[in-house]
Amino acid sequence: MKNNRICNLFNIKKPIIQAGMIWCSGWELASAVSNAGGLGIIGSGSMYPEILRTHLQKCKQATNKPFGVNVPLLYPNIEDHIKIIIEEGVKIVFTSAGNPKTWTSHLKQQGITVVHVVSGVKFAVKCEEAGVDAIVAEGFEAGGHNGREETTTLVLIPQVRKAVKIPLIAAGGIGTGAQMAAAFALGAEAVQVGSRFVATPESSAHENFKNAVISAKEGDTHVTLKQLTPVRLIKNKFFFEVDEAEKKGASVDELKELLGKARAKKGMFEGNLEEGELEIGQISGSIKEIKPAAEVLDEIYKEFMETMEALKNLKT
Repeated sequence: MKNNRICNLFNIKKPIIQAGMIWCSGWELASAVSNAGGLGIIGSGSMYPEILRTHLQKCKQATNKPFGVNVPLLYPNIEDHIKIIIEEGVKIVFTSAGNPKTWTSHLKQQGITVVHVVSGVKFAVKCEEAGVDAIVAEGFEAGGHNGREETTTLVLIPQVRKAVKIPLIAAGGIGTGAQMAAAFALGAEAVQVGSRFVATPESSAHENFKNAVISAKEGDTHVTLKQLTPVRLIKNKFFFEVDEAEKKGASVDELKELLGKARAKKGMFEGNLEEGELEIGQISGSIKEIKPAAEVLDEIYKEFMETMEALKNLKT
């Protein structure tokens, strides 16, 4: 799109960003989205440092288009991740789950474009002050780890747009072109899509999880573990165990013990639909089939353009 600040910032043709989701966003998905004209992102939060290096190298072999890496700032080996990202010549980094001031200036000194993910206006303002190049404002409808403010995308985007001047990407509950058009009407200049890209052949998610996503119905996801880090999950055996524990007044330590380790890996990557965390957004209720990432991106963009044209001709 001409004159779109996000397209110009990332040197992409279509203002659609694939979210860097843990256990789902490896080099195959990222390169497929980038090759289709969007911005693919490798989710580093579920990768050991050398695994990340391998994904970066394979992604560079699979595409000559721009791609990025999502880096959760709370990741224990973040120094190693940052070092590898710089060594491998990555030019775009999306940071999340932490203070943007921590790494933004260092990354920008290396010539890297920095985007930070926020769930509220206060954090968006802090991002602009920290010098990030763009913001992802993610509403409560999103899958995975979520904001404590419980602000929906429809409410969040115009508030953030009013508060900051830098480019704005909308996320949370967006999986169609019509929803993308709605986000643009609210002040966004691009959208970040996560859940819809999980249900693709290129996603590194387990087939069991992909099938659970396309089988999900309205109301099948819920945000839980609010005493730890709020996370939206498909309701399953693990979810109901957590829900029951919270209703009984479980302490933070008791919830941590129940959560254990590698719960997300067990669900999304290994396909254990009963004992694993199944992180996905509310939009899953509208996802009905697994199809190639390029096809998903093209469908979203085509419907977006058609919707924008239809709105021009709408009579009031």
